[in-house]
Amino acid sequence: MTQPHRNPSMHDVAARAGVSHITVSRVLNDYPSIRPETRERVLAAIAELGYRRNLAARALVTSRTRAIGVLSPEVAQHGPASSVLAVERAAREHGYHPLVTTAAVEHDATLAALEFLLDQAVEALVVIAPHETVLAAIRDLDIRVPLVTLQAPDRPGGIGVDQAEGARLATRHLVELGHTRIQHLAGPEGALEAASRLLGYTETLAAAGLEAPEVLRGDWSAASGFAAGERLASGVTAVVAGNDQMAIGLMAALADAGRAVPGDVSVVGFDDIPEAAYLRPALTTVYQDFELVGRRAVESLLAQLGAAAPDATIPSATIPPRLVVRASTAPPRRT
Repeated sequence: MTQPHRNPSMHDVAARAGVSHITVSRVLNDYPSIRPETRERVLAAIAELGYRRNLAARALVTSRTRAIGVLSPEVAQHGPASSVLAVERAAREHGYHPLVTTAAVEHDATLAALEFLLDQAVEALVVIAPHETVLAAIRDLDIRVPLVTLQAPDRPGGIGVDQAEGARLATRHLVELGHTRIQHLAGPEGALEAASRLLGYTETLAAAGLEAPEVLRGDWSAASGFAAGERLASGVTAVVAGNDQMAIGLMAALADAGRAVPGDVSVVGFDDIPEAAYLRPALTTVYQDFELVGRRAVESLLAQLGAAAPDATIPSATIPPRLVVRASTAPPRRT
């Protein structure tokens, strides 16, 4: 009868290297007192046997997993994906292991995903919270580990880019170019960033004494931006799009309709995706420093875990955006 495959144990490594299992443990935990030749012998045995540490067993002994749970929405958008990568990089730089899972933004799906991460004995949580339902699920769960949420810097424990300020920058740019009929293509209802960007847009128009045309709604996709291009209000000469994908779809719809960008309609996006600079015309957009968001999130967790450097300062939760002006915006044509 075929014996089931057994993963090599620490005792197997010790036997191969001719040392005690305590010595193997000390090598794995970087004890400075181990002689170099002993360390090399143990590491060679580990490589030969293909030994891997049992983190679950180690956690039972040390009460540490050095794992940070990361919950991301089930979307392929630039913002959430970039945030996850930034958190992963920052966590690894500090010796932590990111454990990433995704979930739909519905309350029950978010709840189940959070419970899964907590069952893995993560030491802290990063939750990308694009929707009110995600925040509601967090409130409904008894979470007893350090937690930060991304995309909601105005909420307790939230870290992210100032979305309202980004929309103000975009709208103010168009106002200063001389546009007076500026329409907003917003993200979906209930999306936290969509609400903040809409607020920044409406506040800026009001401050300039301009009337806001009816707000168009998309779902963050280029397809929804294309559909919105057919519904622009009469006389509109500029659009603030809620993200770059919708801006790209909008520009395609305008081109199909024979309307020039920026000659007939100026377009501003949001996020500064890598492709934005290579569109023709290149897209004016709002840059978000996702790398900094990830670092701030991990720094906040380290502070809560008591693992930050003694002289470390508490990172600011709100990160300023930056307007990147390119060829898709220009003064309106004189008629």
